[in-house]
Amino acid sequence: MSQRSADAFTARSTPRIFCIGRNYAKHIAELNNTLSGKESVVFMKPASALVKPDEAITLPTNVGEIHHEAELVVEIGHGGRDIAADTAREHISGIGLGLDLTLRDVQTELKNTGEPWEKAKSFDYSAPLGPLVALTDAMDLADMHFELSVDGTTRQKAHTADMLVGVADIIAMLSRHWRLLPGDLIYTGTPEGVGPISAGMQLELSCPQLPGARWTTA
Repeated sequence: MSQRSADAFTARSTPRIFCIGRNYAKHIAELNNTLSGKESVVFMKPASALVKPDEAITLPTNVGEIHHEAELVVEIGHGGRDIAADTAREHISGIGLGLDLTLRDVQTELKNTGEPWEKAKSFDYSAPLGPLVALTDAMDLADMHFELSVDGTTRQKAHTADMLVGVADIIAMLSRHWRLLPGDLIYTGTPEGVGPISAGMQLELSCPQLPGARWTTA
């Protein structure tokens, strides 16, 4: 398994960080949202959202609850426009685990007023990213399990078979709206079990096929 150093992915240029919302049915249900049947929810984060493993995640203050959301992350290697789902795998250069941190109370307010989610999703240090490894033929993107524990207690368990929109279809969908570029990251959605975090906690992601990652909150 070819693993990049932590410095390699945080120091390199990241053109964009795409995030997919509402991609697991049970997560949609736990937040009392409804499945719209429309194309996937998409939002973006800046490169300043990235936090490498074993570094502290600086949490904003006086913003209400901050929730963890564990996700499978893919990196685009060979970019393009209008990528077909059946060839999307060829465009992936790396795969790993990450967190999409969310200001939940802020997000609820934005939803109620019909505003975009960026204030709740795109703040600094909101996209901790574990090591990325090369995608191998042995990795089935539709059959991957990953978990998040907080202070040693498992909070989220995911199986990518439960995704409403699989990785290949996400890449195809995004490439219909944007020309994907080498280095683009895609956070593919979170399962049920999201919950609040606060300063002084340890968050750890694990997956049998991928390197794990841990962070402390500050």
